[in-house]
Amino acid sequence: MTRDADIGTELQETVRTATARGTALHIRGGGTKDFYGRQINGQALDVGKHRGILAHEPTELVITARAGTPLAEIETALAEKNQMLAFEPPAFGPSATLGGTIACGFSGPRRPWSGSARDFVLGAKILNGHGEILRFGGQVMKNVAGFDVSRLMVGALGTLGVLLDISLKVLPRPEAEQTLAFALPPDRAIAAMNEWSRQPLPLSAAAHVGDTLYIRISGAGSALRAARARLGGEPVEKGDELWRELNEQQRQFFEGRQPLWRLSVPPATPHMALPGKWLIDWGGAQRWLKTDAPATDIQRAAETAGGHATLFRGGDRNAEVFHPLPQPLAALHRRLKQSFDPAGILNPGRLYAGL
Repeated sequence: MTRDADIGTELQETVRTATARGTALHIRGGGTKDFYGRQINGQALDVGKHRGILAHEPTELVITARAGTPLAEIETALAEKNQMLAFEPPAFGPSATLGGTIACGFSGPRRPWSGSARDFVLGAKILNGHGEILRFGGQVMKNVAGFDVSRLMVGALGTLGVLLDISLKVLPRPEAEQTLAFALPPDRAIAAMNEWSRQPLPLSAAAHVGDTLYIRISGAGSALRAARARLGGEPVEKGDELWRELNEQQRQFFEGRQPLWRLSVPPATPHMALPGKWLIDWGGAQRWLKTDAPATDIQRAAETAGGHATLFRGGDRNAEVFHPLPQPLAALHRRLKQSFDPAGILNPGRLYAGL
């Protein structure tokens, strides 16, 4: 069996050779998120063999693992200590890896109340386009100071470096959870989610599906009983299954080949007048839209609301699938790419054309 140190050396040599030859590399772990971003280009760089949990300090609420470690393996190890990844990332398949999860920056239903994937990254070891191995951050929050490059990797889709090792802050699992259902139309559901978010309630998820608003409350049993008495609603059997299916996009709403857009907007944004089918998540801050409407119409509507839009699945993956960047921000992206990957070999064009 190839030793872990040998795998790291192989990856480093592959990147150095690719840089010398100008060969594009497509960074790949479990392949469960190949659908995301622009069209894949380049020779596959398999990081799936670079795997294993390096350290787990339950009392310190920190876990460090190699990027190729299956997400399921990490979640199982945490569950054994009654802990969890607080940003509740979707896997989109059993072969999902930690590196792919962080590179895409995905977070689940708990995100508005617990934080995003970026908020829980403490440190990372990466392989840049020069073939250099760099370490950033640490394993405690106080080590994260100044310009935090490890968090810069979250959502960069591997365009700045190959993630090798990642340290994450984790949280204890809640004592209990309950899901409640309310029959409400979209506008009233948005108003209710925003009103309840301002109150001292133990909310951990809020989504509107069809004509029903679903709320998840998490915490001590006494807190849940008090919240239930205050909110009302109908208890949902198998609430865990509901949130898992929403997170993994296994509900009927997500079926079919019609383009799926993700709109990130202020949570109190009124229901938007765009054609198609809607699903509202994150207490109103994340809106899923299945539509054939022109990209410019969707992006304009999101921008007018103070947000942005991403073509999440389907559609033309050779086009720009992420919201257009203002010129100053686009220039910053280009400078970062030039600094970390001057030859432009790491996942070229996956985020934006020219990067």
